[in-house]
Amino acid sequence: MHGGLAIAAATSLVVLNAGEGKSEVMYTLTTQCSLNSEPAKACIVEAVNEGQSTLYRHKIGGDVMTVRVRDQPVRMDLWSKESKAWTSLKRAEARFSTNTVCFNGTDLCVVNPNYLNSVLQNQTPAMKGRDHVMVHFGSDGRVDASCYDEGCDVVRK
Repeated sequence: MHGGLAIAAATSLVVLNAGEGKSEVMYTLTTQCSLNSEPAKACIVEAVNEGQSTLYRHKIGGDVMTVRVRDQPVRMDLWSKESKAWTSLKRAEARFSTNTVCFNGTDLCVVNPNYLNSVLQNQTPAMKGRDHVMVHFGSDGRVDASCYDEGCDVVRK
C-alpha cells in the first residue's frame, strides 16, 4: 500500500455492530475524540476484525461512531444510526505532529499515537518528513486522490 492508502486503511476508527460473521477484537484504546469540531472528550476506540472489514468503534460518552475499512480496493464508510446503513466517507486524514486522525473534516477526530507511529515505521520512505496525509474518496467510495502536506490544499479545492 502507498503511504496515503495505508493511512486510509488504518485511519478509520470504530463501527457499530454491523455486518455478519465472526468478530475478533484486535485492540482497545483509551484516548481523546471529538465530534463536529467540539472540544475533545475521553473516548474508547475498539478495533474489530469483521470478516473482510475492520471496524473501528469510537465510544464518546453516550455516542458510538463506527468507521468501516475495507481493502481491495480501499474503501471507508461511516455507520449511520438514523438510516441504519453505511455511507461512504468523503475523506480521511492524519496529522502526525498531533497524533490525530480525522474523518470527513472534523466530523470525527481521534488521537491515536500508537497507530500513527506504526504507520511512520512501516511506511518510512513514503512518510519521511511528512506531517499531514489526506485521502479523498470518490462517489463510489474508492480512493480517488491522496496527498501530503501542502499538496492537500490542492485536493481541497
